[in-house]
Amino acid sequence: MFRRDCLLPDFQIRINQSFLAKLVLKSALSTELEHLDSQKYGLALHTTTPELGLAISNFAGDARSGIWNLERELSSLMHQHLIQFIQPQVWGDLAFIAVARGPGGFTGTRIGVVAARTLGQQLNIPVFAISTLAAVAFSQASTSVIAVQMPAQRGQIFAAIYQPAPDGLGLKALVPDTVLTPQAWQKKLESWNSDVQLIEAKSELAATVTSILQLAYLDWQIGKRLHWSEALPFYGQHPVDV
Repeated sequence: MFRRDCLLPDFQIRINQSFLAKLVLKSALSTELEHLDSQKYGLALHTTTPELGLAISNFAGDARSGIWNLERELSSLMHQHLIQFIQPQVWGDLAFIAVARGPGGFTGTRIGVVAARTLGQQLNIPVFAISTLAAVAFSQASTSVIAVQMPAQRGQIFAAIYQPAPDGLGLKALVPDTVLTPQAWQKKLESWNSDVQLIEAKSELAATVTSILQLAYLDWQIGKRLHWSEALPFYGQHPVDV
């Protein structure tokens, strides 16, 4: 089960003025942006666990990804890894940003979404917030209905049910991301009128950052251009409720 992240009193100041200031500075020093729709690269971030996942691709053979276990240093080290990872590309090469929106750890999810929104705003490019559970389902390369569950706080479960597209290009959410008791989730699965492949997402979720990127690219291909302000996290639970 994910541990509850410590929420420091100066969290907002520390993220906005330190981490994001450095990231925005690097963006401002990049080459000027022109004809964004002709750019070839998408960049994805996954920070909903103590691991950082990054992926970049031009969807024409040039792709790479990486995973780093940063634990509590995620907020202070992510920008360094991001700046190094994007090379030899520059910020002006990006056509869109994708980010895991949760569910997952509260603080990590927030860090990733804030970073993605900041990049989208500074670079004036779309930001796609993709479900952590959808990325897990997409990574299964299955043609059957997929139910994904993940441990949540206080004995509850994050859960969703997805149906892969017949051509493998995307997912349809039959049951959108939600929080249920184990009993309610089991009852829903038992009442489902078709065979369901059940996947339990526990660890190493940052490895699905490539699925985050691919799902965003599928939306990009059909013409979606989501404004950075539309990228919102999914927490599911309040981190300090008891």
